[in-house]
Amino acid sequence: MTDNKAKLILEDGTEFTGKSFGYRKPTNGEVVFNTGMVGYPETMTDPSYRGQILVCTYPLIGNYGVPGNEKEDNLYKHFESDEIHVRGLIVSDYSAEQDHWNSKRSLADWMNEHKIPGITGIDTRMLTRHLREKGTMLGKIVFNMQDEIDFEDVNAKDLVSEVSVKEPIEYKRGKRKIVLVDCGTKNNIIRAFLGRNISVLRVPYNYDFSKEKVNGILISNGPGDPKICKSTIEHTKKTMEKNIPILGICLGSQILALASGANTYKLKYGHRGHNQPCNEHGTKRCYITSQNHGYAVESESLPEDWRAWFTNDNDGTNEGIIHISKPFFAAQFHPEASPGPDDSEFIFDMFVRTLN
Repeated sequence: MTDNKAKLILEDGTEFTGKSFGYRKPTNGEVVFNTGMVGYPETMTDPSYRGQILVCTYPLIGNYGVPGNEKEDNLYKHFESDEIHVRGLIVSDYSAEQDHWNSKRSLADWMNEHKIPGITGIDTRMLTRHLREKGTMLGKIVFNMQDEIDFEDVNAKDLVSEVSVKEPIEYKRGKRKIVLVDCGTKNNIIRAFLGRNISVLRVPYNYDFSKEKVNGILISNGPGDPKICKSTIEHTKKTMEKNIPILGICLGSQILALASGANTYKLKYGHRGHNQPCNEHGTKRCYITSQNHGYAVESESLPEDWRAWFTNDNDGTNEGIIHISKPFFAAQFHPEASPGPDDSEFIFDMFVRTLN
């Protein structure tokens, strides 16, 4: 390959060759696709993408650049965490020229800053169809045939430990306070509660939050296999015995399900995008939701006192669970959106109403 060439190699031997942009270094990870049309700064900084090589199905990426590093409440205003979590970015057409009122730099410059490689000029439609047919698979990005890098099964790693805070952090607002169990939380989840005048105590994923005297518990989104989060599951079980309100988001929904005695499993290629339709049981409502997950709750395994709350209208998989009598409920999708629709933010309001 010439100096500007880059190659994506999948574990089944399929290869895609394009041109490099961003930082030039070989990398590996789980290759996944996202169907969102906008929002790459938020998506790339979402900790749920830890260890993954992201394929954008929308063809034109980079045209509105990347915003600056302004902070509010010690959180980046325009990003979902403090760093880029994807290991690589695959696009059909990278726009080196950007134009947006809030842009401070190009996507390539930002990726160079964080040492993230990218490939443009790949037929992402063909690649996405391949991943849909064969299922999500491991892959690697190389720049010459001398690049020695192996495939890595990132889902066998404790990815949550890599993205969770190491010490508790408190964000003060009103008198009511929740514990946010940080399994890789997005900043916008924290902002959603600060905007509702709720104080937030953000704790590590392995912190024993069952001992905290607070009004409620929120278990956040995050990367990887939920069954690896054994300490979080155990602490959730202990907290459930106290009947404190609990809300789970994405990975948090799976952890709450496992704590209740239900099972989870890996999806063929997951749900990643801003256009996933979810039907609410017992109603005629269908919400268009923002999602990013590769695992799901097995609805049939839920105990008798739990119910499926939402179901994905595309493939019939579980998108939320709710207890029939106690204040425990969870959504597999992202009510806080960012990027994506915020139609389902009512779930936060519902949780706030349960707080004593």
